[in-house]
Amino acid sequence: MAHIIGAIAASHTPTIGFAFDGDKRNDPVWAPIFEGFEPVQHWLRERQPDVLLMIYNDHVTSFFFDHYSAFALGVGDSYAVADEGGGARDLPPVAGHAALSRHIDQSLMGDEFDMSFLQHKALDHGCFSPLSVMCPPEPNWPTPIIPLQIGVLQFPVPSARRCYKLGQALRRAIESYPEDLKVVIVATGGLSHQVHGERAGFNNPEWDAQFLELIEKDPEYLASLTQAELATLGGMEGSEVIMWLVMRGALSCGIRKIHQSYYLPSMTGIATAIYENASADAPLPGPLERHRQRMAQELAGIEKLAGTYPFDLARSTHAYRLNRFLHDLIDPAQRQAFRADEEAAYAEAGLTDEERQLVRTRDWRGLIHYGVIFFMLEKLGAVIGVSNLHIYAAMRGESLQAFQRTRNAPGALYSVAGKGATQRDWTT
Repeated sequence: MAHIIGAIAASHTPTIGFAFDGDKRNDPVWAPIFEGFEPVQHWLRERQPDVLLMIYNDHVTSFFFDHYSAFALGVGDSYAVADEGGGARDLPPVAGHAALSRHIDQSLMGDEFDMSFLQHKALDHGCFSPLSVMCPPEPNWPTPIIPLQIGVLQFPVPSARRCYKLGQALRRAIESYPEDLKVVIVATGGLSHQVHGERAGFNNPEWDAQFLELIEKDPEYLASLTQAELATLGGMEGSEVIMWLVMRGALSCGIRKIHQSYYLPSMTGIATAIYENASADAPLPGPLERHRQRMAQELAGIEKLAGTYPFDLARSTHAYRLNRFLHDLIDPAQRQAFRADEEAAYAEAGLTDEERQLVRTRDWRGLIHYGVIFFMLEKLGAVIGVSNLHIYAAMRGESLQAFQRTRNAPGALYSVAGKGATQRDWTT
């Protein structure tokens, strides 16, 4: 089974990435940053974790306010570096651990955390700034990651208590994963800082020191604080330290702090810390098995429904490229390009030979089996003039006429609404 071997906490200010990219380790102004991360590098090399679970917040780079999530867990196979306005940093994509991600997502949903899922999104300095210093790519990253993005910029945001409970649920999720993996929880963000308004430049080193003491010894107290109280003590943006409570909740009640550093060069109190559980006792098998059963109960027995394929995260990640291609047909320019030259559109999207053939032959049942969700078939049908009823019949292996005889209104043909959809000569 997977187990948490320890945790790392680190600030994620872009200052860290700037110092790394500029190779400023010998500059007296920047050297303390690297000195703080050296024990982290040594500990990671010594412990050789299989996965780093990175808790971070996006800075309105890959996420925007048209769809802003409280909790979004990465389920992809790799994550690129985001361009935040000045060009992406010269770092390679980092591998993900999709199988463990899917298990964690299912577990958290079973524990009533309503998660969002991200894949094929680039990650900004919230993740890569500390990651690049704690385990630099030489030339590739030594350890896969699972990113957990916390929406802390647009209010209302998750409470400190909710983040602490999320950490406790993460521990159940990781320890119930059957494969033997060593996992390290990495919390990023903070410490005290404010970057907007007339209070910009606020710092509180005394609170930073107290926070570092409390996160180790009294996380319950921190979990009781409001965002206003955290902002008063550590600055408005400094209140993102609630993400550290996710990390702390995933550890045992008693922990050992084996490293801590603190440096305030300019705008943000930069800290690093390493924690290990004080007790290495393995979880009892009974509670773990009950948790696995609870995770599975929502879809228990679904396999008995012939011709039924729940669109789960495994299917979503497997067929992402093809679902993306079909989804993009909602763009008029993409529709025009598809109608003008399907083969060129397939090539532009990088579809595999199998994926091209499924679309080329309008293999509706095969597309479902491959992992395409029905609502992408509906979009393709609307583009090529095939009604929903044609698609339903094909999936059942029936003629349109035979399928219509099973309907209360046999003559009804329809597609998704749109210009021309109500007056269409349907393809037979």
